[in-house]
Amino acid sequence: MAGRYGRPRAFLRMRTLAGQVFLLQVAIVVLLVAAAVAALVLQSRADSEREARNRSVAVAEAFANAPGTEAALQSPDPTALLQPRAEAARKRSGVDFIVVMNLKAIRYTHPLPDRIGKKFVGTVGPALAGGTVTEKIEGTIGPLVQAVVPVKAANGQVVGLVSAGITIKNVSGVTEGQFPLLFGSAAGILLLTMGGTALVTRRLKRQTHGLGPTEMTRMYEHHDAVLHAVREGVVIVGGDGRLLLANDEARRLLGLPQDIEGRPVDELGLDTDTTGLLASGRSATDEVHSVGDRLLAVSQRATDRHGGPPGSVTTLRDTTELQTLMGRAAIARGRLKLLYDAGTEIGTALDVVRTCEELSAFATARFADYATVDLVEAVLRGEEPTAVRATTDGLRRSAFSGPHDDTGLYPLGSVIRFLPNTDIGAGLLRGESVLDSDLARRGGWLQQNPERAERIVESGFHSLMAVPLRARGVILGAALFWRAGTPEPFEDEDLSVAEELVARAAVSIDNARRYSREHNVAVTLQRSLLPQGLPEQSAMEAAYRYLPAQAGFGGLGGVGGDWFDIIPLPGARVALVVGDVVGHGLHAAATMGRLRTAVHNFSTLDLPPDELLWHLDELVARIDQDESAESAEGSEGSEGGGVTGATCLYAIYDPASGRCTMARAGHLQPVIVSPDGDAVFADVPGGPPLGLGGMPFETLVVELEQESRLVLYTDGLVEDRHRDIDVGLELLRETLTGHPDRTPEETCEAVLHRMVPARARDDIALLIGRTRRLAPENVAEWDVPSDPSAVARVRSEVSRKLNEWTLIEEAFTTELILSELVTNSIRYASGPIRVRLIRDRTLICEVSDRSSTSPHLRQAASMDEGGRGLFLVAQMAERWGTRYTDDGGKVIWTEQPLPGHDLV
Repeated sequence: MAGRYGRPRAFLRMRTLAGQVFLLQVAIVVLLVAAAVAALVLQSRADSEREARNRSVAVAEAFANAPGTEAALQSPDPTALLQPRAEAARKRSGVDFIVVMNLKAIRYTHPLPDRIGKKFVGTVGPALAGGTVTEKIEGTIGPLVQAVVPVKAANGQVVGLVSAGITIKNVSGVTEGQFPLLFGSAAGILLLTMGGTALVTRRLKRQTHGLGPTEMTRMYEHHDAVLHAVREGVVIVGGDGRLLLANDEARRLLGLPQDIEGRPVDELGLDTDTTGLLASGRSATDEVHSVGDRLLAVSQRATDRHGGPPGSVTTLRDTTELQTLMGRAAIARGRLKLLYDAGTEIGTALDVVRTCEELSAFATARFADYATVDLVEAVLRGEEPTAVRATTDGLRRSAFSGPHDDTGLYPLGSVIRFLPNTDIGAGLLRGESVLDSDLARRGGWLQQNPERAERIVESGFHSLMAVPLRARGVILGAALFWRAGTPEPFEDEDLSVAEELVARAAVSIDNARRYSREHNVAVTLQRSLLPQGLPEQSAMEAAYRYLPAQAGFGGLGGVGGDWFDIIPLPGARVALVVGDVVGHGLHAAATMGRLRTAVHNFSTLDLPPDELLWHLDELVARIDQDESAESAEGSEGSEGGGVTGATCLYAIYDPASGRCTMARAGHLQPVIVSPDGDAVFADVPGGPPLGLGGMPFETLVVELEQESRLVLYTDGLVEDRHRDIDVGLELLRETLTGHPDRTPEETCEAVLHRMVPARARDDIALLIGRTRRLAPENVAEWDVPSDPSAVARVRSEVSRKLNEWTLIEEAFTTELILSELVTNSIRYASGPIRVRLIRDRTLICEVSDRSSTSPHLRQAASMDEGGRGLFLVAQMAERWGTRYTDDGGKVIWTEQPLPGHDLV
């Protein structure tokens, strides 16, 4: 029956009674054969081991008692006499070795000559006492049995030992040769048993149709219960066209009486189509037949396909309610699919306007011909709407989607005030949706703007849905959906879908609004931390650009830690700084502000670039330690983590000499553009990023020609996910090459236009300075000998130079300042003294010497003869200070204002 009704007749799936008996008999035979084989193997091993012991003892004793063995052992060279005899005896006796040894178990013979003279491996104690030793060992040639016997003299004294050994496999071959016969016999018995069992059970299988006892019992016990409990009607028709069986569900569906079995199907009173199907016996799958007020899905199959009796079996399913449910399920699936797609296509970026555009585009692609989104002005600014009824104050059209623009609808950017006496205005004030399925009726919505409404109707618009954008109980705006090209008007089902769609979109819009507010706060903070303009200085013509990353790309909408600075230094010099704090968000911006402030403070000390970076590195390390400690304490709301990484490039340019000194801490190389337009990367020695500590920084000193351009930037300019950083650096160099006539502003624009993508993922800082040189006539220098009388000559030379510069009003003050500074250098310093006077935006006086001791202000007592000179200098000069030189000396400088002088 298993094979007859479609179940595979697998040989090993012996679920029938005959099959179980067959397997039992085969198992018994296999066990018997296995036991016999095991017994033979065990017996063979025992016999082999016993035979090996007997043979090794016999061979050893025969060789030990052989004539000449005793004499050979007492000869000067026993090996020469015994080795040939031992090998000959070994080959004749069939053992694997015969070893003759002395009383110390040193071999005289062995089949392998290289082992002669070595100690015998085995037990020899009993043999030395005159006994015989046999033992089983694991040798290099396999398991073997060896015997050791003594060689005795005529007086019974043991004079030597003889050992013979043989492997067990050499004596077990005869028994193992019987295995093929035994296995063949076992296989024959097994085949005969299987054949006999198959013949015996063949008829039983035909009678039981391949069923086992349990299956047969279960089938007959539950046949009627299962047949009459299923929710499908079952009808069995015989080959003669008579009804053989109909279960309870079939009787209900077809309206059949109880005593129907045995009647022809054409006497059942069914409709013509159903009767024809049952009588034909043809195959059918889910054919729909109308029987009374029911729709039945009918499937039919013949019963003689696999050797069964002629006839057919038919199943009936009532699909009346299923058709309705399927329609509802299809609608529900469509709605779920639409909402799922909306979740992936709306709100992809934290941008209010873009989210509105995504909502309108999604609606026009799915169920509307046109869609518009209008928002409260406060929402567009990122502010919190202040009233639930904010729609009366006017909404700004933020998104529009549709095939045509000239339709009469308000254009983008328009401010729309929905009148409260219209259906839409009243509905939005209540926070309720409005459905107008027939705009041609000129309902209340016409009062909003009659002329525009007429134009809308003339453009073919015939149906409208207005749904408020509500989030957290506050109305953010309204979404309007229109139909013009689609002939079917909106229905209540469409309104339900639109409300769910708008509700999800409103959450995304509110999130984007709050994000925009936080982003604006963060950007305001960051902008306040960055330079608000370039300081006045004469060393460089500079231009800069700062671009935050676009919202949605890392951190708080692109607010990052890139910064730049131009810091005027004493001596008409200028410092250019570019730095980058890794990461985005408020933490990176705040860290950037701290580092920028620190650079300003360190620059007032007039430190060289490498020392400034060293101090900045120590500061970052301390910041990391402090913030890591705060994070370890687990304080709530703390971002923690310290500075995740920071880089900096610091350069000082001196317009008097044209020298530029640069050092970098983990930052990218700057670019130097010569006056003829050639761009090269400055080979500034690389230092570790800030905060690592312990590593020195090195400087690069280059002399820049006038009109050279120095380009400093952060990695956001050259690094992008679509290109490698080396490609970006080469692209930057190509962009800067070949345009000597560009101003710094034009260079900034050209670089950003070519290098920056539409939506930058990282913030960018770019600083470009075009160098200037001080005119030789604006610089005067004198060497001063270490003689107090030289002070008068310096004052005279300075007075003459100031007269040439038409600065005679400043002569007295300048002479007094230089007198005090030069006198201090002559008195307290050593080596050559040099005075330099620079006319720039201020009048700069510099006195340099070889002493590293810096003067400082002090309060002189009333009886002190000195100590007041530096105080006078500080009072007469606008600024003064000290900086140290590379040769171990120092420069004391002062600056005096020059009203009306603004040299460039």
